[in-house]
Amino acid sequence: MGRSTSKATVKIARGLRREMSLPEVMLWQRLRARPGGVKFRRQHPLGRFVADFYAPDARMIVEVDGMAHDLGDRPERDLARDEWLRGQGFVVVRVAAAEVLRDVDAVVDGLVRLISASR
Repeated sequence: MGRSTSKATVKIARGLRREMSLPEVMLWQRLRARPGGVKFRRQHPLGRFVADFYAPDARMIVEVDGMAHDLGDRPERDLARDEWLRGQGFVVVRVAAAEVLRDVDAVVDGLVRLISASR
């Protein structure tokens, strides 16, 4: 937890861990096994945001985007969030929930390859 992460954000993260979507649960089942030796955390608080998944050694954030991310002001909010996170030195990767549902193993393989290529 970073110094700028509030207790409220930590509480939100804890709640989100209990209410993960099906694609998030499927992805977590694979990521918790440390594929390629990469450690991931789920629903991890970073500043005022909560990352769906976070690989601390790679400083990579993985966001699973469902249809709600295409509605209303959500695209602009996601863009502002990603810009802030990148400004803090994080790599942000967005994965479509439909892609996770279609082939979770391919998504995990792609994430591990991306992390391995950046080392």
